[in-house]
Amino acid sequence: MTQPPPPPPNQPPQQGGFGPPQDQPPQQPGQQPPAPGGFGAPQPPAAPPTPPPGAPQTPPGFQKAPEPGYGYPQQAPQPPPPPPGYGYPQAPQAPQPPQGYGYPGQQPNPYTQPTAYGQQPGYGYPGQPTMPMQPQPGQPGGGRKPNASLVIIVSALVVIALIVGGGIWYAKSSGDDGKKHDTASSSGGKDDKGGSGGTSSGGKEKVPADTASELLFKVPLPKANDTVVTSGSWLTDKVYAKSGIAQITGYDPDKGSTLWTIKLPGPVCAVTNHVTSDNRTAVIFQPKMPAKSSSAGCSQVAAIDLDAGKKLWTKSVNAGDYPINFENVTVAQRTVAVGSTNGGAAFDIDSGKVLWQPKPTDNCYDAGYGGGDKLVAVRKCGDYDNRQLHIQTIDPKSGKVISEYKMAPGIEYASIVSTNPLVVAADVGDSAGDGSGISDYFSIDDKTGRLRTRISAPGDSYGGRCDGITRIEYCKQIVVGNDKLYVPTEEHDGKGDYSKTNEIVAFDLGTGKQTGQRADAGDGYMLSPLRMDGGNLIAYKRPPYDKGGQIVSIDGGSFKETKLLENPATESVRNAETSMLPDYAEILYAQGHLYMSAIFAHKSSATYGKEYLAVAFGAGS
Repeated sequence: MTQPPPPPPNQPPQQGGFGPPQDQPPQQPGQQPPAPGGFGAPQPPAAPPTPPPGAPQTPPGFQKAPEPGYGYPQQAPQPPPPPPGYGYPQAPQAPQPPQGYGYPGQQPNPYTQPTAYGQQPGYGYPGQPTMPMQPQPGQPGGGRKPNASLVIIVSALVVIALIVGGGIWYAKSSGDDGKKHDTASSSGGKDDKGGSGGTSSGGKEKVPADTASELLFKVPLPKANDTVVTSGSWLTDKVYAKSGIAQITGYDPDKGSTLWTIKLPGPVCAVTNHVTSDNRTAVIFQPKMPAKSSSAGCSQVAAIDLDAGKKLWTKSVNAGDYPINFENVTVAQRTVAVGSTNGGAAFDIDSGKVLWQPKPTDNCYDAGYGGGDKLVAVRKCGDYDNRQLHIQTIDPKSGKVISEYKMAPGIEYASIVSTNPLVVAADVGDSAGDGSGISDYFSIDDKTGRLRTRISAPGDSYGGRCDGITRIEYCKQIVVGNDKLYVPTEEHDGKGDYSKTNEIVAFDLGTGKQTGQRADAGDGYMLSPLRMDGGNLIAYKRPPYDKGGQIVSIDGGSFKETKLLENPATESVRNAETSMLPDYAEILYAQGHLYMSAIFAHKSSATYGKEYLAVAFGAGS
């Protein structure tokens, strides 16, 4: 996890910018929003280098300097000439600073990401011994107002008269009341948590008859005058859905033909990868297309039916006379929860009915939520210079606090890696030093609020990254299952000249210790965990310069790798694939199909060459 790079061309930062102003007390009802030109207004940009052709656009959430509001694109200089392909060897040169992801050429990689694998001392080095932090169980209750009186603005129901059959892989789980509940799961295959015994329970992903894949289709990157957020991709057994510029499109998973399109009045701001058992999810978007270098505010939340290609409802919430600009959204069971520094709300995903509203106090507010099997809030309390985070498991329907864990004072940001079991990532004392948002993981008992264990994950030894500033559940390359935490190690030298490689290791969420399980990427490859498949771990292997990428299944017990798919090594296909860095690109795999997509569109340039919003691969039958 090396130092974060400069932003890509015209990068739209997060809502309200990063840094201290994010933590100002919530707006009071009727309070006039800040006038334009203050903190968060568009600023003259610096002149950082920009990514080479096809490079992924750095998502909001990993720069710590204050920036404009979410969706405020900025101007930037033209990118440098393209470097050679990933891993391409060149003649030795005079010593250079550490290079970017995988290739050792002379051209420094300007988009080396905070957790893009950098040199590490002794791969797999476990860091300092893990020592549990003193448990601080909180007192449940309070903080949310069921059925609060809100000013709700409901737009007309948009119906796209094209019905797409099929469903998504999902699970049923027990809630805290011991009853069965509909459970929101991650898109792209059933994200089973696996058992607690640490052995494979047998996943649903089977080895295709022919693991050699072919390129199924490519979706061109849409034209834009500025950088525009295109986050959001979901996969069911009948449709692959992807956000574009002010729209969400459903594609045939094999042919790439358009099945349906949901038009939005403005760009997408934030999404969740969680979906319900009947394929419903939620997004936040701007109410209109903003003018150049400006933002229309991320005040709209909508529920999306991925099966039918419909926007079920749209709502906004006012604080006094002004709409709240939301910063994050998630789905837990049948509840949509949105959060921000200035307020939020929870809605029934089917009807749009307001279920409850977080109740801000003089010095506490819900910064955001993590969803899935359960709903967890990150509640910030105290003054800015004496912040304390409360990690609260809450009932999705009522907002009632079930349990609470109080983190040590001084931890400014935390991310929800998993809600069941509950795992939180944080950068304690800014000790990660690499912009990844992670120095430690906290394994918490969601029923009692007690700390089970704390896991040290120094940035020079382990990969993975989280936002934590605004997008509370946005974490990459970190997977929880089998009551274990699966993370990649940082890259280190491989066997060949200029080659790099890494591993995936496992930590026990009960003891905080490494289990001894280790999956090797292989010389020239880089492993990134994607999700669980029963008791098995699904991972992506980023290839060297002359190979195609792979999807592998790692047995939860033996850690034996089984190849499920391998992409073509032809130059044009490889270039399209390697433009989607796993640090930031959205990667979904299920039933022999791999989908990789970009999270930004930007103004086209001849320097970039061909760029794609999404590419899809399918294994042979």
